[in-house]
Amino acid sequence: MKELPTIDKLDISGKNILVRADLEYVNRNSPRGKATDRIIEYLKGKQTSKIKLIGHKGIPDMANWWDGVEVNFDIRADKREQENSFDMAEELLSGWGVYVNESFAESHREYTSVNALPKLMKSKNLPVCIGLRFMEEITNLERVFENPKRPVIVSISGAKEDKLNYVESFSKFADKILIGGKLPMLVQNSIINNLNENSKIIMADLIADNEDITMHSIEKFEEEIKNAGTIVVSGPMGKFEDEGHRQGTNRILNAVVANRSAYKVAGGGDTEQALQILGLSEGFDWVSVGGGAMLEFLAQGTLPGIEVLH
Repeated sequence: MKELPTIDKLDISGKNILVRADLEYVNRNSPRGKATDRIIEYLKGKQTSKIKLIGHKGIPDMANWWDGVEVNFDIRADKREQENSFDMAEELLSGWGVYVNESFAESHREYTSVNALPKLMKSKNLPVCIGLRFMEEITNLERVFENPKRPVIVSISGAKEDKLNYVESFSKFADKILIGGKLPMLVQNSIINNLNENSKIIMADLIADNEDITMHSIEKFEEEIKNAGTIVVSGPMGKFEDEGHRQGTNRILNAVVANRSAYKVAGGGDTEQALQILGLSEGFDWVSVGGGAMLEFLAQGTLPGIEVLH
């Protein structure tokens, strides 16, 4: 990847800083919460003049969490955010001199705050850069596909059918792809079926109510995970919120953590929640703040929100 402008390389003293942050959280001790606190602390330590956070699905209380920091916690309340609007970008830009993208989780979308806004600022010769946590996301996720420790195992599961769109891209660097959750019921793609026939893919069988994977599938997945050198986990194996359907998720995540020699990455809201319930978050080398963004980055090696900063 080409070298990116990063916040630590800019002289930001006395500047007005506009930060696109991942504000979709309630618990400040979550990865997203910690990332937001960290970037604010960093900016204040650099004696910046003003700081404003913009993001979506935050909560009103956020306006009082950081002294002297402005917060727009619901930027999608303006429908132009999803239209990549330069008119909206002009409004957001007014009064701000430096743009920081600390929103890895949203940077796979070409929305105003991650695309039109930095484009506009660049056209006005105003500095744009990537944040502290965002740069760590890139560094840690690149390890999955740039000279990884093999075998590379990618486990995708859950119920979101669009995850299957990434299988072909993942097959270029992964040695095995494990497909669980409800995804095996949704496979109709000829490419995926072809990969399955060539033993690149192992698809789970589901129990009778389709809310977890079978014991036989658990054992097959565990065997692959045990010998892996790099492991990516995206999604739970079943309806883990229900203790009666937690066995697949519990066994597979514990198998990943038990492989202490592997480089282990996880991402996505449901995955993060499952790790917290099972007390396994610390067993991973990296827990990404992005779900779809992590998958997109692993598939493409970049994101629209990264490309616009070059």
